[in-house]
Amino acid sequence: MIRNSLLIAAASVAVSGCALLSSPDPVQLYRFGGASAFAGTGATSACPDVQVSLRRVDFPEAARGDRILAVTGAEAAYIKGARWVSPAETLFEETLRNAFLDGAACTVLSGGPLTRDGLLLSVEVRRFEAAYAAPGAVPDANIDVLLRLVRPGDRSIVAEDRISVSENAGQNRQSAIVAAFDRAAAEASRQIVVWTDQQASQATPR
Repeated sequence: MIRNSLLIAAASVAVSGCALLSSPDPVQLYRFGGASAFAGTGATSACPDVQVSLRRVDFPEAARGDRILAVTGAEAAYIKGARWVSPAETLFEETLRNAFLDGAACTVLSGGPLTRDGLLLSVEVRRFEAAYAAPGAVPDANIDVLLRLVRPGDRSIVAEDRISVSENAGQNRQSAIVAAFDRAAAEASRQIVVWTDQQASQATPR
């Protein structure tokens, strides 16, 4: 009798333990970078090619990794059930490199040591977030980037600037927000390429 009671108690604990276990919430993976900054048309070179080395793109800590950052005023959170398929900084750098391949007229990204007249491009992303004016509102995908073009030899600054891009999602839905990030990343990359072309073509060797 005692043995049967113990078996029943053990079975009850096992069942209650299973009831406490729950399957994790499903997560949908997304990527950006599909929208071409230059529609794949390329660019007509009107100046000598300047070799440019792209430093690793820097991201704010809160926006790094695969979570999608959302802000409402002073509050910040990550969009539930949605992740980037790769770290956001990796996807952004891939988008930017593709934009240089598609649209750079005066610059060529270097895959090795720079030539004497080569330049170093620093891209620091300061904001990469879905911004809500109020809880439940339709968000904007906001990207702010600091740019700096440097001569590696003497570390002198050729030019520096800041660009800001905002794309409205149209709807407060995951897929719409991701599409807005895709457009914003393409436009930010386009502006970076155009700016780098202009500054590199005007830089005189020292």
